[in-house]
Amino acid sequence: MLQALLERGIRPDLVVGTSVGAINGALVAADPTPSAVDRLRRVWEELASQRVFAGSVFARVGTLVRTRTHLHPREPLRDLLDTHLPVRDFAGLQVPFQCVAASIERAAEHWFTEGPLVEAVLASCAVPGLLPPVEIDGEHYLDGGLVHSIPVGRAVALGAGTVYVLHVGRIDRPLRPPARPWEVATVAFEIARRHRFAADLAATPPGVTVHVLPAGDAAPPGTANLRYRDFGSVPARIEQAAAATRDHLDRIAGGA
Repeated sequence: MLQALLERGIRPDLVVGTSVGAINGALVAADPTPSAVDRLRRVWEELASQRVFAGSVFARVGTLVRTRTHLHPREPLRDLLDTHLPVRDFAGLQVPFQCVAASIERAAEHWFTEGPLVEAVLASCAVPGLLPPVEIDGEHYLDGGLVHSIPVGRAVALGAGTVYVLHVGRIDRPLRPPARPWEVATVAFEIARRHRFAADLAATPPGVTVHVLPAGDAAPPGTANLRYRDFGSVPARIEQAAAATRDHLDRIAGGA
């Protein structure tokens, strides 16, 4: 999606992101040029090699037994961000950027807008059960998707007149009642995130245009999280989304 936008000279004036969108968004805000696409491809290639979610079943179980809260340490993801993010602070970004995380103590969303960038991104993508909460200034944070998964409303509140939504594709697949124990929580979470997204879209004020870019997936990923370490389909999905978004932008430009 990003590749298609930048090819057509659509450069962001503001980037807001949640969870994995915080990783992608921070890299784009640091370098809002086509070279950001190449940098992001390298990030996802490293994720595909399981550098972040590495370890045998025994290692993951050992981490869970030791910590009692999560399967993976955060250090590999921190190293990945340190390697690929060209700036260390929000002030060094070329485009204003905000990312959201869920405060445990306040049971509320918290938007990071200044200060150390890596810590804020780590907080925004601290998936419960997979990665540990991130402590910042005495407060603990979990994945921002818990409180604001697709932050259209935030962009509008900050004055955006045209919003491009770059999502992970699951919203293309209709939900079905859970059939297995592990699907109960994921379906419940998906209901919550889609409800807020739909509410944000419905509340978009006159004069604001929202483009929900297509992922191009004939079979969008489901809600099950048991194969979260399988990134084998990522390169193909990147190409599908790029092609679908190019077509979408062409239709917009043609008035269709």
